[in-house]
Amino acid sequence: MIPDEDLHRHAMENIEQADALLLGRVTYEMMEAGWRRPAPAGARPDWMEPFARTIDAAKKYVVSSTLTQVDWNAELVRGDLGTAVQQLKRESGKGLLVGGVTLPLALAELGLIDEYEFVVQPRLAGHGPTLFAGLSKLIDLKLVSRLEFGSGAVAMRYEPRR
Repeated sequence: MIPDEDLHRHAMENIEQADALLLGRVTYEMMEAGWRRPAPAGARPDWMEPFARTIDAAKKYVVSSTLTQVDWNAELVRGDLGTAVQQLKRESGKGLLVGGVTLPLALAELGLIDEYEFVVQPRLAGHGPTLFAGLSKLIDLKLVSRLEFGSGAVAMRYEPRR
């Protein structure tokens, strides 16, 4: 992601609209390393601080078979992924926000994603993870909203066609 004030604000608003974040181990560890407070003075621009405060305070569920404990306002999710996520969705009022690469693929396979948001950046990288690589079935989506940012990034929100 290209660091951008508008995109950080948008991500912060998404987190605020959810009851909790649902993260895989890799994403959890990466986000904790980057956003756990307090950050050293001057580590990031002032405009990133609202996002940092929001993600730091957010409730987090971490799906991992290798971690034995988590902190940073997090709980481990163990056992059958489908059963565990269905239980979290029943408890949730505003919903769960999922991030990463591996976990969304597993949830898509189980039909447990109610809404997708893809943020397309105005940069070609030629490397990195591929979202939903290996998905075993087609999932048709319906565009429900689109938001363009001054940077040229576009956030597109979709729902699965059922």
